[in-house]
Amino acid sequence: METLFTTTGITILVVILLALFVLVYYIPIGLWVTAYFSGVRLHIVRDLLGMRLRKVPPAVVVKSLITAHKAGIDVDVAQLEAHYLAGGHVQKVVRALISADKANIGLPFERAAAIDLAGRDVLEAVQVSVNPKVIETPPVSAVAKDGIQVRAIARVTVRANIERLVGGAGEETIIARVGEGIVSTIGSSETHKDVLENPDRISKVVLTKGLDAGTAFEILSIDIADVDVGENIGAKLQIDQAEADLKIARAKAEERRAAAVALEQEMKARVQEMKAKLVESEATVPLAIAEAFRQGNLGVMDYYHYRNLQADTRMRESISGEGETSPEA
Repeated sequence: METLFTTTGITILVVILLALFVLVYYIPIGLWVTAYFSGVRLHIVRDLLGMRLRKVPPAVVVKSLITAHKAGIDVDVAQLEAHYLAGGHVQKVVRALISADKANIGLPFERAAAIDLAGRDVLEAVQVSVNPKVIETPPVSAVAKDGIQVRAIARVTVRANIERLVGGAGEETIIARVGEGIVSTIGSSETHKDVLENPDRISKVVLTKGLDAGTAFEILSIDIADVDVGENIGAKLQIDQAEADLKIARAKAEERRAAAVALEQEMKARVQEMKAKLVESEATVPLAIAEAFRQGNLGVMDYYHYRNLQADTRMRESISGEGETSPEA
């Protein structure tokens, strides 16, 4: 009997301990006490137990609520819980609200939550709004009208614009626009010396273009940190053009030479063809003379005059050099 009572007592004790553990886990009494003495009133069942059932960590929401309450920021449990369920960073939003309030920057909870859910660091945005940020552009190269390349590096001081953080462009857009302004300013300069003598002309021209339109930042100043002279692009282009023209001229000359060689070969072929026809024609002369003798159309004296004419012709060709033949002949 005593053993039975002992076993029953142990079982009851275990059940009680399990019940207390479950109760303490689902209803964090410690957080409720901390919130109560911090001036934050929470309903044990509706708020704390409801957070557990909705898979919201009570510690994150309650500690953020206490922090906001102590800083004088008016937020409630439902807002923080909804922001957490939406995938936001509750603690970062509360810290951003406190920083904005201390800096006299109007930032309601709804806007801060929207900025956070948009993927931007709302706390960093508030800090940049209070303490402007310096963005340094990479070296930007451009060519002045005299053909000399100039490289410039600019430092852009920006301040976050809370109103345009949602939907506004980021730092990459600022850098790209400033680089475009540097290129256009250097390119419109008559000589590279004008840029070296007045580097502030670049910043003045770039500032007048309103490069921060549609971005999440407000440009406060643009300072040229470094200006260097690069290559003589104009001379290099002229050299490249001259080399290209030379190659074209050589190609055209080669084309003309090939055409001349082809024409020469064609003329030689025609001469050979004419010589072959001449030889063929000469071969028919003796036959024609024989036929003329048979028919009585050619006499002995006529033939004698014909031979004298041939001899005279060969003599003239020998004297003029036209009658020389090649060794192959």
